[in-house]
Amino acid sequence: MATIGVFDSGLGGLTVVRELRRLMPKSSIIYLGDTARVPYGTKSEATIRRYAVEDAEFLLRREVDVIVIACHTASSIASDYLKALHPETAIISVLEPSVRAAVKASNSGKIGIIGTTATIRSGKHKSEILKYGDFHVIGKPCPLFVPLVEEGLIEGQIPELIAEMYLEQLKGQIDTLVLACTHYPLLKPTIRKVMGDDVTLIDPSEEVAKVVKQKFDDGEEKGTLEVYLTDIPPGYLALIEQFLGEPPDSIVRVSVFE
Repeated sequence: MATIGVFDSGLGGLTVVRELRRLMPKSSIIYLGDTARVPYGTKSEATIRRYAVEDAEFLLRREVDVIVIACHTASSIASDYLKALHPETAIISVLEPSVRAAVKASNSGKIGIIGTTATIRSGKHKSEILKYGDFHVIGKPCPLFVPLVEEGLIEGQIPELIAEMYLEQLKGQIDTLVLACTHYPLLKPTIRKVMGDDVTLIDPSEEVAKVVKQKFDDGEEKGTLEVYLTDIPPGYLALIEQFLGEPPDSIVRVSVFE
């Protein structure tokens, strides 16, 4: 049985944990949310790489067998760097599984990518998609989506207005949309309302969990779920259960430098 380490810039990566718990309920999971420094998507590439290294080393000190980079920004900017730095460790990012799912789902070859400013600016999703053929890819940064989710504003007038503002230029232009940030699946009902039922939404949380399940065996007894956060602002405990659909075994405030 593998101990699975997962890190993200905030709570969004808990959507990955939720899928892992559904597919591999007997595996133990250690989750690190760098909530003191969220969001990563507005930071420089050098800073994002440094944060990703610190997050990975935190998990490695807890002797995890695999690290899942749940953050699309870190996946886009720092995944290759982390794999080179820790060749002895299985490191799986959310980027590649979501790209493969999008390519498979698209009938028209027109794919949209929404994510943080840094994720879209990196062009990593687009370059990976183009390896599969002559696809038309439109990237759109949606920087306000992360703070909306972190504040628990996932449905209603405010998120709908912001989604309309961001997604208007994608309507009628694509048949598949990659939610290239692990916070965004919480906004799926709002995004679907804006984009319509003709657009397939790719949830990377589901796709990366399938990859982990293919590579590692589940355990024999129910696994534990430990949540570590670099900050615990008011209201986060309720949000954690909303993301997970269950209470974790523990929630601890930590420093990544400990």
